[in-house]
Amino acid sequence: MYRSFLQKRLQAPQPLFSVEFFPPKSENAALELLQTAAQLKAYAPDFASITYGAGGSTRSRTLNYARRLHDELGYAMMPHLTCVGHSKDELRAIIHEFKAAGLEQIMALRGDPPKGECNFTSHPQGLSYANELVQLIREEYPSCAIGVAGYPEKHPEARSMGVDLVNLKRKVDAGATFITTQLFFDNTTYFRFRDECADCGIEVPILPGLLSVSSFDQAQRFCAMCGSHLPAELEAQLRAVAGDKAASEAAGAEWLYQQAKELLNQGAPGLHLYILNRAEPAIQLMERLQAEGFYQ
Repeated sequence: MYRSFLQKRLQAPQPLFSVEFFPPKSENAALELLQTAAQLKAYAPDFASITYGAGGSTRSRTLNYARRLHDELGYAMMPHLTCVGHSKDELRAIIHEFKAAGLEQIMALRGDPPKGECNFTSHPQGLSYANELVQLIREEYPSCAIGVAGYPEKHPEARSMGVDLVNLKRKVDAGATFITTQLFFDNTTYFRFRDECADCGIEVPILPGLLSVSSFDQAQRFCAMCGSHLPAELEAQLRAVAGDKAASEAAGAEWLYQQAKELLNQGAPGLHLYILNRAEPAIQLMERLQAEGFYQ
């Protein structure tokens, strides 16, 4: 059976390294994205994901920059795809666009409601759940590596962690290749989540998603948006340097490094960095991890 580069890479002994971009909204932002991607190539990311706006609002930009990073810089790209605002036929067409562009992996997500709406509503001829999207991708593009989202601290809409794990297993059983977690700042949540997944019969790799925060206010915003817990120790460190940009970024970078080192020492299959289209946090982390011998 054919296996994509990513499927093979997930079985390799050295931990995987990946980053996430978002599609730029202006020419200046596009230039920054391409410069960041060029800088990060020196650290050999195994793949880069690129997000997909609510309701398909960035569909053309997601595909455009996925192609550019793939064709011009040689990235193995993983575009996001969501159910929101699309019929099944439209989703099939997008999947085939990704395939025709040589993109061998897709991140399959239900997606958030469009801006200004609180509740998810499926397209009348569309899909309601991420597991249905995984199944559709698997049918239309059998060799594709498929990533899905996991929530170490529970999806905000799930009634309980048990229900959330059942939903995650549906995605894996439908054909997901691996799981990438929502961002977290407390590694105990990842280790507990990994054990709970194993107890449920989920056996695919679980890639931890991490962020280097740059301020206390930013950390609060992300925690509120993602349903993540801000550890008291990190909160105290960020509060102590609030208003000092360099010190705040240094505190966030140090927390990220300590998180990453512990995760890799405890058997995490790699690291997925939410870089917000900025190169420096990832570069600082990879240089330190390379010095420690985690990456060659």
